[in-house]
Amino acid sequence: MKESFFSRLKNDLHKHWILYLMALPALVYFAVYCYTPMLGLYTAFSNYKITSGIFSGSFVGFKHFIDFFKSYYFLRLLRNTLLLSLEVLIWGFPIPIIFALVLSEIKSNSFRKVAQTVTYLPHFISVIVICGMVIDFTSMNGLINAIIQAFGGEPIAFMTKPEWFRTVYVGSEIWQKFGWNAVVFIAALSAIDISQFEAAHLDGASRWQKIRYISLPSILPVIVTVLLMQVGHLMSIGFEKVFNLYSPVTYATADIISTFVYRQGILGANYSSAAAIGLFNSAINLILVLSMNAISRKLTENSLW
Repeated sequence: MKESFFSRLKNDLHKHWILYLMALPALVYFAVYCYTPMLGLYTAFSNYKITSGIFSGSFVGFKHFIDFFKSYYFLRLLRNTLLLSLEVLIWGFPIPIIFALVLSEIKSNSFRKVAQTVTYLPHFISVIVICGMVIDFTSMNGLINAIIQAFGGEPIAFMTKPEWFRTVYVGSEIWQKFGWNAVVFIAALSAIDISQFEAAHLDGASRWQKIRYISLPSILPVIVTVLLMQVGHLMSIGFEKVFNLYSPVTYATADIISTFVYRQGILGANYSSAAAIGLFNSAINLILVLSMNAISRKLTENSLW
């Protein structure tokens, strides 16, 4: 007779109770802080009032979603969020890989350590401090305009021109994160069997050929995994940095879904609408990561699951 699921679970708990006990704090953490708050998603489908409780509002279905889709802001927010996220991904994703490959080709250990340390440092600086530095660098009397003027150009008010916001944001993201993001690729490259490079050297392979035929194929699963994880957060572009860099004059290119949710929920006290917009944003992220995972599994045979 086939053993039931509950019987197997009971036997497994009895046999491996220590492992389950060790996993219990993590399970409690996710249950309390990740899954229990999801009950609040009901507010996205109701007329929630802060004085009445989460489940006291009248059920309105998809009304708040439809209102958002019909609003003037929908297309602008969706365009700005996707464009900003895609530019960060397109320009920012390859640089840590290139940086890791370059470091792996440098023979001096001391130089590699210094280079890694210098590029890691911005990651540990507070976002507020980073934003302050960006504003100072791009001000009319800042470093960037001083360089422009030194070459005979006219100073640019970067932070008040919508067309420059994405460039400034993407540049600051790359500068702040490429050193830290390269860590996983450096670790993957260090795990490659050195005998492969020695054999390639004996066969007369150049550095580029070693990178193309040994290094890149060896770290391809890591590249795919990191790419899929970043695509999963494509619609969740950093709220903190955008919030501290944008202003009403740059809303045309800087206003994204997360900042609009903040203004709707916190400043406007329109909690149901903010919850609906946030849920829509999360749903798009889920669809993107599922789609990219399926495409990656089909094309490269590498995927998250």
